Amino acid sequence: MTSPRTVLCLASYQKGHRFLTRCKKEGCHVTLLTIESLLNEPWPREFIDEVFALPTFSDERALLNAVSYVARTRSIDRVVALDDFDVEVAAAIREHLRLPGLGASAARLFRDKLAMRVKAAELGVRIPQFTGIFNHDRVRQFLGAVSPPWLLKPRSQASAAGIRKLHDAADVWKELERLGDEQSFYLLESFVAGDLYHVDSLVADGRVVFAEVNAYARPLLDVYHGGGVYVTRTVPRDRPEVATLRTANEQVLTGFGLSRGASHTEFLRAHADGSIYLVETSARVGGSNTAEMVEAATGVNLWEEWAALEARPDNPPNLPPQRERHAGVVVSLARQEWPDDSPFNDPEIFFRLKLKQHIGLVVCAERHERVEYLLSDFSQRIARDYLAVLPAADRVSH
Repeated sequence: MTSPRTVLCLASYQKGHRFLTRCKKEGCHVTLLTIESLLNEPWPREFIDEVFALPTFSDERALLNAVSYVARTRSIDRVVALDDFDVEVAAAIREHLRLPGLGASAARLFRDKLAMRVKAAELGVRIPQFTGIFNHDRVRQFLGAVSPPWLLKPRSQASAAGIRKLHDAADVWKELERLGDEQSFYLLESFVAGDLYHVDSLVADGRVVFAEVNAYARPLLDVYHGGGVYVTRTVPRDRPEVATLRTANEQVLTGFGLSRGASHTEFLRAHADGSIYLVETSARVGGSNTAEMVEAATGVNLWEEWAALEARPDNPPNLPPQRERHAGVVVSLARQEWPDDSPFNDPEIFFRLKLKQHIGLVVCAERHERVEYLLSDFSQRIARDYLAVLPAADRVSH
């Protein structure tokens, strides 16, 4: 009798419940490794065989020792990172145990914004002009050759977190002086005005087997620094940019070497000439209820189908029949501890977020125009009745 496949799931943030549940339903032995502060969170314990915890994932040697100890009496078959910040941790474990999946170098392409840009340039993928922050003479050359404004980006943060928009070279040097020895962990990039999209995908055997194109209502940098309500929604599939974005997405994911899993990849379409630029990619499911939005629009739950791919790596992907509806999500920090969302009672509501000091709704309809109307209406009502206005340092990036 064949032993069940053991999947070790890493989670330094509480997420991936649908992944854990589907893994167990597929017959896997599901092991969750999380951090101690999350042990009392409402994990789907009935679908998890074992739970282990460490004080932090930041001590790599302690992490490898702990996983190796577990492996003495268990045969670990797959290692999966449920959160973006766990991608490199999972890669280190795979390297140490010699398991399949992204290794350390490959994982950097999905976490390190500088590595992404260098690889994208090799592949011929369009990216904004950029420079690493190592040699100061090269930084000066960049500032002299590339017109402001510029973006100062942390290489390993997710989404818009930590990004600074700078308009003067003197301000750049002040920021680098402030960063001190941390400056090499940042990059400088030209600012390109445009519309921001995200392509949410599933990959099996090195090819994209599912991809849905969505668009943010406001640039994430504006939401992160200026506050307000986060909104994204399905792009009508007959728009010309959809095919272009799907092609660019496939070029990135196959070129970066993602062999299996989920991805959330962001692109920018320039206002000036309509060119498509890669912003960043990842080896994860998008946050802020992206999975629920994609499921509402297509019938495909990214978490569940990713779990099925990991549970049955030798079988061809077997995705459910796909619908072509339209969906959108609106999310905001709320000034109420547990906001009452009952005033929102439209029949198109597909999902309600239940998270402390947050309000979030996913809507779904046959017509794009109806989704746009609901998102606009909900955003205005949330801004009026729920929105928490916090200092920029306390805002949550979506």
